[in-house]
Amino acid sequence: MKSALAIALMLTALVHAGELEFDEMNKEQDAAVDATTVTTDFAFTNKSDKPVSITKSDPNCSCLKVEISGGKLKYAPGESGVIRTTFDVGNTTGSVEKGIAVWLDDDPPDKPSVYLKVNIHVPVLVNLEPKTLSWAIGEKLEPKTIQIRIAEGSLIHVVDVKSKDTFTCELKTLEKGRSYDLVVTPKSVDLPDLSIIRIETDSKISKQKTQQAFAVVRKFTPAAAGVSRQ
Repeated sequence: MKSALAIALMLTALVHAGELEFDEMNKEQDAAVDATTVTTDFAFTNKSDKPVSITKSDPNCSCLKVEISGGKLKYAPGESGVIRTTFDVGNTTGSVEKGIAVWLDDDPPDKPSVYLKVNIHVPVLVNLEPKTLSWAIGEKLEPKTIQIRIAEGSLIHVVDVKSKDTFTCELKTLEKGRSYDLVVTPKSVDLPDLSIIRIETDSKISKQKTQQAFAVVRKFTPAAAGVSRQ
């Protein structure tokens, strides 16, 4: 539903953003590995022959702050401005897409004239594949593996692994500071169970110091088939 709305908003923007012409409406942003915020500027110019007012802006996430040219909302013909977004990185890693809907003058509440989008890429230093291991109730009790791989150019050691005591975890070092396998085995597959596995590293980037994976025993359903059972 949200995807359909986003597509509709983008199509609306392509058709009706003519009053304000943006240099770019879709942007890609690479964040520094230790970034706490990422700022993106969308520059625009009023290309119409009449004043245009921005009446409302609405980001699709509370993690995104929007500022418009120091609070200036009305633009004469030929006048330019900037919509600035600031993304609060928090513990985010990998790629995330954020959008901002912008209403002009007499736009109806459900049809903003402009939809801006930013794709933000935060480096992943410690990659887990898969992040979830799954066993079906009653299946053969056997170990499954999470691959822990350190980003090229980095040296990060896994120093500890913690999980619920109904699962055993064996850490295998393939290459110190670069490559590990975490072998996980439930003690029983007779009943539903779930464990959060916390993988502690010596990363100097605090938000990437602790990684989380999951181990789950549950009733097998077609919907659960998409979850890794490797």
